[in-house]
Amino acid sequence: MNTEKEVNSKIATQVNPAQSEEQKSLLADRLDGIGEYYFSQKLREIDMLNKAGKQVINLGIGSPDLPPHPSVIETLHEQSLKPNQHAYQNYKGSPILRQAIANWYNKWYGVQVNADTEILPLIGSKEGIMHICMTYLNVGDTVLIPNPGYPTYRSAAKIAGANVVEYSLVKEKNWFPDFEEIEKNDLSKAKLMFVNYPQMPTGQLPTLEMFKQLVAFATKHAILLVHDNPYSFILNDHPMSLLSVPGAKEVAIELNSLSKSHNMAGWRIGMLIGNETRINEVLRFKSNMDSGMFLPVQLAAAKALELGQDWHDEVNQVYSIRRESVFELLQLLKCDFDNKQAGMFVWAAIPSKYKDGFELSDQVLNQANVFITPGGIFGSAGNHYVRVSLCSTEEKIKEAIQRIKASVK
Repeated sequence: MNTEKEVNSKIATQVNPAQSEEQKSLLADRLDGIGEYYFSQKLREIDMLNKAGKQVINLGIGSPDLPPHPSVIETLHEQSLKPNQHAYQNYKGSPILRQAIANWYNKWYGVQVNADTEILPLIGSKEGIMHICMTYLNVGDTVLIPNPGYPTYRSAAKIAGANVVEYSLVKEKNWFPDFEEIEKNDLSKAKLMFVNYPQMPTGQLPTLEMFKQLVAFATKHAILLVHDNPYSFILNDHPMSLLSVPGAKEVAIELNSLSKSHNMAGWRIGMLIGNETRINEVLRFKSNMDSGMFLPVQLAAAKALELGQDWHDEVNQVYSIRRESVFELLQLLKCDFDNKQAGMFVWAAIPSKYKDGFELSDQVLNQANVFITPGGIFGSAGNHYVRVSLCSTEEKIKEAIQRIKASVK
């Protein structure tokens, strides 16, 4: 059985053959302690196994396998055929897309947003995390990062030169921040706090009261909240925005995305919502990094944002069926989980016989050729958990169940 350390060492050897000391010295100091993204590594290992004939079933990555709505693809096609649609675009995005985003926020979140001044379209919200860190962080500033949480928060903050302070999320407190515990840290240099609800990887839904506490905490300590909100439509009947809290726009900005909600992960369509000052500040950095988004993609995104409840119900019906099968898989592995999680994953505690989620993940991969994500990649608080994606067909999940059954005999 390969340990996670052994796997990473094997991959590093294959991708980065021995270099001279002169070549190694070219690497920027800002990358010290920043490894390659876990899934980038793992996909190469899975590719190696597939080339060896293993036919691995990947239940690890949250990349929607369902297509966008046909009208969205049709819009992209029609707009791409027009000869005048292929030039550089406005750095703040198409007014049509910005208005569609404003309408979407009003309809689903009850948040009034000025389409001209309070919206910045992004080439995926992941780039927005980096833009925000580079816009606001100086070397030595402090960033509050959830543990467990999305690994990119940590890497982007560290690349920007900041110090990372984790705040632990635990099941006993509904995976919500413990503000009294956070205040035991020196917050004098704290500039940003990343939050993410529905939470990834735990699937925990927010409450209005918790959002109000976040805004009060940020106001008290003069910290900018960065709320990452890509999962609010997946297996969740009540989408919420942090910006719905009175006063939130003074202390918070929100990232959102069409990747999960509209099955458009590869299209790279995200957005940043905030007050005019914050939007203009981030634009100062972003406008030096890219030259805008392909206009037909923006117009197709605007079309997607017009979709109604029927669209979300249809997508969630598929995920709901898949989730029941994932529950069966996790029960087979004797994992413990909350069956009311939101988002496109199931987060589950592992049996005590395993030292951590990496051990269970490796066992399932090596014995059943099924990949599930070890919770430890999301921080130390996830060490005794695994995460299973719903982004595979029902047939594939059923096949994974049969493989695991066969492997435990």
